[in-house]
Amino acid sequence: MGCGGPNSNLMITICLLSSPALKKSLLLGGLLLFFVFHLGAQTEGQPLTTIPSDGNSKAHAEWYKQCEDRVAAMKGKPCDIIFIGDSITQNFQDEPPSHWDLTGGQVWKKYYEDRNALDFGVGADGTEHVLWRLDHMDIKDFTPKVAVILIGTNDTQRSSPEDIAAGVKAVVVKTQDTFKGVKIILMSILPTTRNTQKIIDANKIIPTLADDKTVFFFDLASK
Repeated sequence: MGCGGPNSNLMITICLLSSPALKKSLLLGGLLLFFVFHLGAQTEGQPLTTIPSDGNSKAHAEWYKQCEDRVAAMKGKPCDIIFIGDSITQNFQDEPPSHWDLTGGQVWKKYYEDRNALDFGVGADGTEHVLWRLDHMDIKDFTPKVAVILIGTNDTQRSSPEDIAAGVKAVVVKTQDTFKGVKIILMSILPTTRNTQKIIDANKIIPTLADDKTVFFFDLASK
């Protein structure tokens, strides 16, 4: 059958639809749409705090690079302790700048530098960003005995206490999946001057994630 002649526009359309290349493209397009809608259905109603996101890696690429450098420096060495968190954790290893002395560089050097500890903290991270880092940074070969998790304060600006706690739970589960047999010290969210009530309410839920066998809750917020 030719593609010209009377009603040529119709014939050309029929010929194009009959071509193997177009059939393949339509099939691939259909599969793509299926996966998009299928994944959309899976995440519909799921708290954003539990869905891995690379948003902070784009907003703060320098901090992510610093974390990757710390991971790379640990390669080939035993990693017995991993500290997982946001800027509070990141600042464990930072020296205090002139305008802010609330960093823990001296404490880290005294208590953790010689204990095979990895600082896996990145400023401005929420639970969703930690989930992304656990998936995408090169940490799978590490076998820490203990993971210390302090996360959630950056989610208080956009999430409910229930969703914050759900995000913390997702980080706990992902940590357990990533590091088989690891014991987890789960910290309460530290108090701040912002979203105080949300932190209080989230901290009422987070202790329920502990089983005192593999996950141990430490309520630093009340100290």
